[in-house]
Amino acid sequence: MEEYVLICEDSIDGILTGIYEAYAYKKAHNIDSHDRIHIYAGEPGTYRLFTTYEHIETQQDKVSKVSDTLQRELGQEVYYFLCLAMSSYCEDKADAVYHTVVSGLKHHDKNVFARLAEDAVSRAFSYARGANNELLHLKGFLRFQELENGILYAKIAPKNHILNFLMPHFADRFPAEDFVIFDERRMLFALHAKHKQWYNYSLAEGVFDEANLVFSEEEQAYQELFRHFVDKIAIEERNNLSLQQNNLPLRFRPYMCEFGKSVVIK
Repeated sequence: MEEYVLICEDSIDGILTGIYEAYAYKKAHNIDSHDRIHIYAGEPGTYRLFTTYEHIETQQDKVSKVSDTLQRELGQEVYYFLCLAMSSYCEDKADAVYHTVVSGLKHHDKNVFARLAEDAVSRAFSYARGANNELLHLKGFLRFQELENGILYAKIAPKNHILNFLMPHFADRFPAEDFVIFDERRMLFALHAKHKQWYNYSLAEGVFDEANLVFSEEEQAYQELFRHFVDKIAIEERNNLSLQQNNLPLRFRPYMCEFGKSVVIK
């Protein structure tokens, strides 16, 4: 039996557009089941026989319609976790979210993530939980460094595309600060001007050179003091590397000043 694949942009807006188009596609082509329709965020790695592929463009009016429907029918909490799942790095996230939405709307179930016996729901829940865990880690592990001009700068490289979930946390904590968080994996900046709304700014690969940043004179001194503090409070007899790595995974440490080298003052 022929199947249909809609290829959308790898973003929350792209996937929401894909969900809108999937429902419209099913109705327009009189397809008997949503099980025959799939959504891919980005080009699929392989193409299958007896499958129709179509590319769709992100459209904000369709994004708004789907977003409003999901929040109204499934509730804010479910919508938030669906967005977390859509921010996952996993390749089949779009399809998992789409069929979770189908299940939730079909049963008018605001507790759709309790339906873990369904494969799509189980996968979407797993992806949302993974993105949320990384988000919680970064809320504690992210380190700002002060630039010469007073702007606070931080660098991250999360597996999941969670910068948009991370920024509201720090915008709420530091409303009177100018700060920037740089996602080097995606070459994406999130910028916050004091007492203003934050926004994203994307750069092409290789355009930004961190070596050109000029840090304040106080920054190196404070980093040295912090590293000295971390070293002195350690109890050698109670050193437990396995527990440390469980609580603070190695992949976060290159971006934390207590584990890295001092910044270079120019």
